[in-house]
Amino acid sequence: MKRRSRTDIAVDILRVAMNGAKKTHIVYEVNLNFNIAQKYLEMLKEKELIRHENGVFITTDKGKVFQEMAKELKL
Repeated sequence: MKRRSRTDIAVDILRVAMNGAKKTHIVYEVNLNFNIAQKYLEMLKEKELIRHENGVFITTDKGKVFQEMAKELKL
């Protein structure tokens, strides 16, 4: 099994949160444990790539741009 990069994990989280997702949904869809997911969600919030509203995580416009750039750079 190939290890994923931090960028790959961040892009996966942003993809799942595109239309809004609770932490549990993100954990299962991205295949992370809760502790690791929490660290990534905090980092993405600090960088304003994701926002947390009413218990739901939503990808911001800045997050969508980051996601697109990461996809383009992926070979």
